[in-house]
Amino acid sequence: MRIIIDGDACPVKQEIYQVALETKTPVILVSSYDHVSDKHPEQVEVVYVDRGADSADYKIIGIIQAHDILVTQDYGLASLALPKKVRVLHHTGKEYTYANIDQLLEQRHHSAKLRRSGQRTKGPSKLTIEQKEIFKALLTKIIAKGVS
Repeated sequence: MRIIIDGDACPVKQEIYQVALETKTPVILVSSYDHVSDKHPEQVEVVYVDRGADSADYKIIGIIQAHDILVTQDYGLASLALPKKVRVLHHTGKEYTYANIDQLLEQRHHSAKLRRSGQRTKGPSKLTIEQKEIFKALLTKIIAKGVS
């Protein structure tokens, strides 16, 4: 079991690093060269990809394995990862599942249509401390139980 992070816009990296250190769970951070940093704990393997809309997604799909945990806010990537028997978490502490992914993808499609027609859609709210704690608790619970 490993934690794979879709890293360019992940607001819970520090929480992931903390849980990973406590549970001795390997972490792979996938990020574009636009976000190169040397500020990662030593247990974190960093994989850099070329800039491009889906470069990180393609790399992640190529490296994830059954029983890994993927952290992403990308519904499309989540939908591609689920069939690989991966647990997929959103940074707000919600889990992507077969029960909710279709509705999430439909909402994304609807919002994209609105934006293409010139309408403005509301972006995500700022992540709260409570949401970070909910995420951290969920990640800890999944690791403790083992990924099924």
